[in-house]
Order: sequence, then structure tokens, then C-alpha cells
Amino acid sequence: MATALWPLQQAVYAKLTADTTLMGLVSGVYDEVPEDVEFPYVTLGSITELPDDAHDRQGLTAQVVLHVWSKYRGYAEAARILAAMDQVLDRKPLAVDGVTDVSIAQAQHQSMRDSDPTIRHINVQYRVWMTVQTAQKEA
Repeated sequence: MATALWPLQQAVYAKLTADTTLMGLVSGVYDEVPEDVEFPYVTLGSITELPDDAHDRQGLTAQVVLHVWSKYRGYAEAARILAAMDQVLDRKPLAVDGVTDVSIAQAQHQSMRDSDPTIRHINVQYRVWMTVQTAQKEA
């Protein structure tokens, strides 16, 4: 396996959309946002992946960026959504196809104003450590 980008994105999306608390706070989680979507919502951002090998295994470290979008006046709504995302992802089990020993933790987040003054945005980054599954060697 050269990359886990797509399986990782699928795993994060599945984990977020399966959580009823989070989904009760947002209109959806999107890779591509529909034009008529209602606020608040979460979008999948970029994933950066680096090799993280050891002598006895192939590993990967990834940075997953997610975005919270809100039209609530102030950051309270976006912060509640971020907290719900952390309850789902931060230091929780994550099953990613083709890899084992998956660990995920929030690395940082940043609240910001959009160019549209009515929109609030929180950019959140999660760091993911993975071991690539390898075929068992025959004795």
C-alpha cells in the first residue's frame, strides 16, 4: 500500500456521520458541499500523509483537516460542533482499510472569520498514526 488517503477519508467520514449527537448539530458532513446546504455543516479538507516506517514495519502519519462552518453570531455553535467532533475522533478507535494500529488525536484548531462576515469557520487538524498491513511471511 503506497497510500491510505482514500481509506482514511472514508473512515473519518463514516465515523462522523454515524454519530447521532454530531449529526444532530449539523446539516451534514460533506466532501463536496451542495449549493443549497443549510448551515452549520462540516467539510472534509486536505489530508497530508508522510511515511513513518520502522525497521520492522511500514508506517504512515497523516494530518487530516476538517472544517466547521456556521452562521451563528459568534463562535459558540461552531465550538459545540468541534467538541462533538472531538468526542467522536480524538483518541478514539478508527478502522481504516489496509492499515492497523490506528491512533488519532486532535493536533490543533483555529477559529476564523470568513470573507462573508456572517460566517464563522473553525479549521481543525487531527494527526493519525497507522501501520500498513503486510502479508504474513511463511515459515
